[in-house]
Amino acid sequence: MIGRLIDGRYQVRSRVARGGMATVYLATDLRLERQVAIKIMHGHLADDAAFKERFVQEARSAARLAHPNVVNVFDQGQDAEIAYLVMEYLPGVTLRDLLKDYGKLTTEQTVDVMDAVLGGLAAAHKAGIVHRDLKPENVLLADDGRIKISDFGLARAVSANTATGQALLGTIAYLSPELLTRGTADARSDIYAAGIMLYEMLVGAQPYVGEQPMAIAFQHANDQMPTPSHANPEVPEQLDDLVLWATAKNPDERPTDAREMLDRLRTAEHELVGKRAKNPATSRTVVLPADSFDADLDHAQTQVLEERRRTGSMSAVNQGSPTPSTTVYGSAAGLPPAPPGARGPVGAATPGPHGSAAATQAKIAQKSSTRRKRGFWIFGIVIVIAALLGGTGWYFGAGPGAMTTVPDVAAMAPDDAVATLAALDLEASRVDTANLEVPAGSVIGTDPPAGSSVRNGSAISVLVSIGPAMLPVPSLAGLDEAAAQTAITDAGFTVGSITKYFSDDAEAGIVLVATGADGAALGAEYGERQPVNLEVSLGSVPGVIGQTLDEAKATLAAVGLVGVDGSQDFNDEYPEGQVYDAILPEGPIVEGDDITLNVSRGPEPVTVPSDLNGKLWSEVKPVLVDLGFSLQYNAVADAFPDTFRVSATDPAGGASVPRGSSITISFSVF
Repeated sequence: MIGRLIDGRYQVRSRVARGGMATVYLATDLRLERQVAIKIMHGHLADDAAFKERFVQEARSAARLAHPNVVNVFDQGQDAEIAYLVMEYLPGVTLRDLLKDYGKLTTEQTVDVMDAVLGGLAAAHKAGIVHRDLKPENVLLADDGRIKISDFGLARAVSANTATGQALLGTIAYLSPELLTRGTADARSDIYAAGIMLYEMLVGAQPYVGEQPMAIAFQHANDQMPTPSHANPEVPEQLDDLVLWATAKNPDERPTDAREMLDRLRTAEHELVGKRAKNPATSRTVVLPADSFDADLDHAQTQVLEERRRTGSMSAVNQGSPTPSTTVYGSAAGLPPAPPGARGPVGAATPGPHGSAAATQAKIAQKSSTRRKRGFWIFGIVIVIAALLGGTGWYFGAGPGAMTTVPDVAAMAPDDAVATLAALDLEASRVDTANLEVPAGSVIGTDPPAGSSVRNGSAISVLVSIGPAMLPVPSLAGLDEAAAQTAITDAGFTVGSITKYFSDDAEAGIVLVATGADGAALGAEYGERQPVNLEVSLGSVPGVIGQTLDEAKATLAAVGLVGVDGSQDFNDEYPEGQVYDAILPEGPIVEGDDITLNVSRGPEPVTVPSDLNGKLWSEVKPVLVDLGFSLQYNAVADAFPDTFRVSATDPAGGASVPRGSSITISFSVF
């Protein structure tokens, strides 16, 4: 590709970078005489309509933005089989390169970089564009100090915010929980990625790490975000708060867009340099001095009050007056006298004038007492029976013995499902369960299942999906393609894409490497029924050096490659008509790629100098050696180079002969 003229305008100079979708080259725009960066889609992806659409989407998305912190897009087009995108060229490094070199940045450097990133991102969000792949690799730091966001290849309009039906795009370390669990993204997903980047600049490491992408995704969705100051005590509190705000699990708790986060960043920057923002809405909670409290404690701000004695109508009660429901009669000071007619203690009967009357009254009292005791027993039995009937009715109607139908809580958030069951007097507990169909973090169902009748207070398990089960990965590298596919299905996975390219590392048909859905090499475990992609060797590119042009083309065609005519040059090593050089394309070589064949014209001819006769041997010999002749002469001349003179040469002066030809020198001695 280097040296090629694209679309009659862009001269490719050198390769700058290579990614999974395209390669970026430095090129010269011959029409405007300026350097540009030209991104060219990989040849093996050019036939994929989805990749082409995503490539064109990048041009459209970036072209809608005009901001100092966004890489400008100049042009986009198609030249034969090449899809390309022309962008502003920024000599410098990426933020990832800077972090690799320095580990972490200072607070001032971090604020400067994040200010520029959020400025460009705010422009994108204002234009209705979500970047969806914000990460240090896509932040360019130019040599002249400019900072710009690049690579809007995954950008979408805000209204087109679903990623279902395809593998999640973007880098797993910067994807928001909602994009991982529900496949949806908006401006707040970019804010989450910016928060992760801010943490990484301050600490020098990502907050969530793991050996498998699924492990990192699980942490994003479930683990508490650590504060940067926990790993780097030099990080100020303002930036701790900003990181936690930007990386909240619930999107509603994050800044609504990059402009809101940028405003908070700049407020924090003013606070860090001693210039506190005057907007009370963003002021921090402070401890006021003692003299700032209002003297009237009943109307002051929230205070810890001292114990105060109340006076008034309750004073008498507080000072020991008897309970209002109790009346004490007696002659003690301060107590009221007994009312007229009050009886003395029960049982102190007053004797009457006649004894018979007393006896009669005693019998009547005894019979009344017997009737009262019988009534008490009957009343007590009725109360007990009523209590038993009422208790039984309550137990089976509303108490623990009552039956409740388990509601359907599938697809709810786990906390909502638990709350729904708790409202029905059921003891709900979360149980994480592997599941292929339900996204991680969503409720699969319950155990017992929905619709079951259970007693009040019964234990109900809320089954929450953790995504596919993790299964051991078999060793696939070195197997032939058919055996590898069998091993994949036997292990519980599905066969994904199969990419074939030429390689010197293995024979044709042998698996070189197996990767997961994210393109990374597989580790020890992988998600059940997830796709496993294979990269298979086509063998080595056959050697054609020394063959004729037709023979070389036939050799390449036999393995699916195309030999194209290159240059014809003089070559001292290979005879005329033989291929002396085969130029391979950059990157993986796949079937259908062009191999440029340069053909020899034989050794380059040289002319025997015509002015050699009469010259000293010391003058002539270096000239003939430089011209590549094989010298035939009387070796005695080497002993007396300034005495022997050339009298004749064969071939004679002026003759044109192939380089390396033999020449015979005759001498005369003077």
